Amino acid sequence: MSRLAGALVILVVVAGTAGAQSLADVARKEEARRKDVKKPSRVLTNKDLKASDNVAPPAPVDGQAPAPAPADNADKTEDGQPKPEAPSDEQAWRQKMTDARTALDRSQMHLDALQNRIDGLWAQFTGHDNYVERERIEADRKKALAEYDRVKAEIEDQKKAIADLEEQARRANVPPGWLR
Repeated sequence: MSRLAGALVILVVVAGTAGAQSLADVARKEEARRKDVKKPSRVLTNKDLKASDNVAPPAPVDGQAPAPAPADNADKTEDGQPKPEAPSDEQAWRQKMTDARTALDRSQMHLDALQNRIDGLWAQFTGHDNYVERERIEADRKKALAEYDRVKAEIEDQKKAIADLEEQARRANVPPGWLR
């Protein structure tokens, strides 16, 4: 029985070492294979592809009538040359979104400044014993609170305007990257 077990162990060890390859052997074989490859395969990019003339118009949105198909010469000038692409479309969308976000950021900063002013006026109000001075501070605080409420409503309107602009862009099939 022990002879059989010993022979089995030797057989397993010899079979395991006979079939194994070292990492160096694999690297040498891959290097030889790469030398045999004459020309690397071609990688296709969007620049290699031609724009199709038979592009289907976008599907109608929310019951709107479908857009008319472009005429054959709609994208050409009078002398038959192709019209230059209008970067102003992308620039216009980017500018609209940038302006909307800038206005929102300004309003947010104004709101933060008003909050700081309100907090400071409250600290002044509680720190004064003089009745006349407290009345003046309270009047300023009420004005600041009214302005705070106005700016807060303005921020909500600006957020809605940004959401409306995003929806308008979605309906116009504007790439999302133009709005970033």
